[in-house]
Amino acid sequence: MESIGTPYGQDGSMPREAAVQEAVPRWRQLFDRRGRSHRAPEPEYETVPHVPQQGGPPIFGAPPRPVSSVPAAIFEGLRRDLGRCRVVAFANPKGGVHKTTATVLAAATLGSARGRGVVAWDNNELRGTLGLRAGTARHARTIRHLVNDLIPVEASGPQIRELIDDYLRHSTDGSFDVLAGDEDPKLAGKLDPHTVLRVLDVLTRTHDIICIDTGNNVESPNWRTVIEAADQLVITTVPREDAAFAADWMMDLLIENGHKDLVANAVTILSCPTPNPGALLTDLTGHFATRTRKVAVVPYDPALEAGSSIEYSALQQNTRDAWANAAHAIVERIG
Repeated sequence: MESIGTPYGQDGSMPREAAVQEAVPRWRQLFDRRGRSHRAPEPEYETVPHVPQQGGPPIFGAPPRPVSSVPAAIFEGLRRDLGRCRVVAFANPKGGVHKTTATVLAAATLGSARGRGVVAWDNNELRGTLGLRAGTARHARTIRHLVNDLIPVEASGPQIRELIDDYLRHSTDGSFDVLAGDEDPKLAGKLDPHTVLRVLDVLTRTHDIICIDTGNNVESPNWRTVIEAADQLVITTVPREDAAFAADWMMDLLIENGHKDLVANAVTILSCPTPNPGALLTDLTGHFATRTRKVAVVPYDPALEAGSSIEYSALQQNTRDAWANAAHAIVERIG
């Protein structure tokens, strides 16, 4: 099988430093620069004494840490043992409905609570942006490189955790990993059901939760394979009638194809792209509550408005709290 990027050594292993030092494309550098320039400004705080949570004398001028309103039981639920690796599929065939954002922030929330073991996978068959919006640019490797090297990765035994790391990017704070999609349209032909299942098998050997952005093509083999493998379905949408219609249509299609229970147990995430979503938000919340197990509403956050790199730490406290509740809804029935 053709190997793309730095070749393996004679012993079948790939030098870790080779993957890390791989050149980063100019478009990625531009995206990172734009992300920094569009980042939301830091909130202003009064200069008051602040006592660190770990004890010690007050620090004058340090900003007080925002206090979460989420009960401790929610975070305990995020950290609980799920029995085995679980697959969470984020789906809506319409673009622009925060699938990528939801996938990243669910992974960030779960990873921050659990400390490790969470990966976000961009399973969009063409030009997905999850790899751009989440993770560092330490290398330019994507799922294409992993697919081309699947045989030695699968055969790596106890070293698989170390080896798979050469194909993953990491979030800025290290809370979750990222398997980026590829820009080559010819890759879609390689992502047949058998290959997707092999990639899933590798990730289940190294992680506890796999959050998957399923893309927009409900007829693609990779989309259908992920849905078949999903332990939990997450419907993502925004307060727009066309977005809600697309989600409804997809759920009807899934039910027709034998996934009635998956749809009934789904969680809907309604993300607000503007500060004032209007009455439609209330209407759609009620509508999806009749179709899915739970509806989680995530508020507007200026840190997400530019559509650039997603920094979990830059989110407002009420946004992080909303995502903690949403992530808890996602995993509470698993296991």
